[in-house]
Amino acid sequence: MPNPFRRVTDQFSVAPQIALSDLATAASLGFGLVISNRPDGEEPAQPSAAVMEAAAKAAGLKFAHIPVVGGPTAAQADDMAALIEGSETPVLAFCRSGTRSITTWSLGQLRAGNQGRDALVDQAAGAGYDLSAALPRAM
Repeated sequence: MPNPFRRVTDQFSVAPQIALSDLATAASLGFGLVISNRPDGEEPAQPSAAVMEAAAKAAGLKFAHIPVVGGPTAAQADDMAALIEGSETPVLAFCRSGTRSITTWSLGQLRAGNQGRDALVDQAAGAGYDLSAALPRAM
């Protein structure tokens, strides 16, 4: 079965909810940090952040939990940008569908002035996400 990871940049990929077994795949592909943007308890069968963190660490990965409900806050976008900027290895972020993860990343990039809105919308589209209505036209 192919992995669910969608490459956005050389440093960042997103995915819909990953399985515990996907963490070993992520490690084998060179990811070093996994970020969960999914709140605990969103769906009954979803693994908790604590379970995901333990499995990530067992696979040799770092793990961060930035649960986003609805849209990301500025602080969440900034926190995610800082984690990614500080990572020496590629980062994989996930949520239920991947949309909150790529939106949070994109807002962090926009807020930091790393990329413009149109470039971020294009990168998201390349990964299968439409952020044309999600990203502000001006910050």
